[in-house]
Formats: sequence, C-alpha cells, structure tokens
Amino acid sequence: MAGFFSTLRRIYLSLYNWAVFVGWSEVLYLAVKTLSESGHEHVYNAVERPLQLAQTAAVLEILHGLTQTHILVSSLVISWSITEIIRYSFFGMKEALGFAPSWLLWLRYSTFLLLYPTGISSEVGLMYVALPYIKISEKYCIRMPNKWNFSFDYFYLLILVALICTHICWARGRKLYQNQKGNRTAFGSSESFT
Repeated sequence: MAGFFSTLRRIYLSLYNWAVFVGWSEVLYLAVKTLSESGHEHVYNAVERPLQLAQTAAVLEILHGLTQTHILVSSLVISWSITEIIRYSFFGMKEALGFAPSWLLWLRYSTFLLLYPTGISSEVGLMYVALPYIKISEKYCIRMPNKWNFSFDYFYLLILVALICTHICWARGRKLYQNQKGNRTAFGSSESFT
C-alpha cells in the first residue's frame, strides 16, 4: 500500500511541476511577444491571467512542504507567512486609512515574541539537520590539491554561520523585546509605533 501512495505522490508532483512549468513558460512567452509587438505598456494585460494562475499555484507549495519535507521547513514557512501577513496588512491599513486598528497594531508589535524565535530556530535547526548530508556528500567543498592551491569546507562554514546567526539573532531578539516593551503598554498612542 505504501508503494501505491508513493507512486501516486510522484505522479501528482510530476503533473504539478510540469503544469507550473507550462504556466510560467506561457507567461514568459506572452511577455516577450507583447513587449516586442506592442511595448512594455501592454505586457501586464497580456500576462495577467496566466500570471495569476502560476502565482496562485505556488500556494500548493506550502501544502507540499507540510507533507514531504522536514517539520522545520513547515514551521519556517508558517512563521514567515504569518509575519508577512501581519506586516503587510498593517502597512496596507496605515497607507489606506492613515491608521491601523489597535488589534493589528498589537499583532504587529507582539507576535514577534513567538514568531521570531520560531523562525530563527527553524532556520538554524535546518542547518543542523543538513550537516550530516553536507559532511558525507562534501557538497560545495573544494579539496586540495587543485590549481588554486585553496581548500574550502562548506560543512565548517555552515557550523560557523549557525553559531553566528544564533548569537546575532538572540541579541537582536533581546533588543527588539526591549524596544517594544514600552510600546506594548502604550497602545493608546500611535506615535510610539511610527
């Protein structure tokens, strides 16, 4: 039974990837054709529908990530998504109305307490998960002897980046918290958030 679902998954992902490939190919073809025939002013109108379909298909990537990749990929994508939805709706409301509702203001300046550590932990965690593969495969490594007389080991660079990232992000998170600590108590005044 597991073999059947594995085959079904491969067929679905193959069809999905080829459909998205065709969609983006159509967007490129229409963009180049319209640009050469009618000028840049008409490109968006020519590609609008296939572009919307191709971009909308990317939403399925989140579901694919939830089902076939490491759980840290899912937590990273979800953290990013929530952060960006809050950020862009906040700024959209401020631009459209000149202010943002207090609940959105609260979300904008409070959810980082959960989402920032979740996102950073997911990123560093994925680096850690990749380490055994990087070590065995020697991916992106340059070994001596070579014509440049230079050696590079991506495995050790990844460890260094993870350590530096953890340190910098922890310090930045503490600074964000300190900056917002006073602001979260002053929700009556929008000046503290500009």
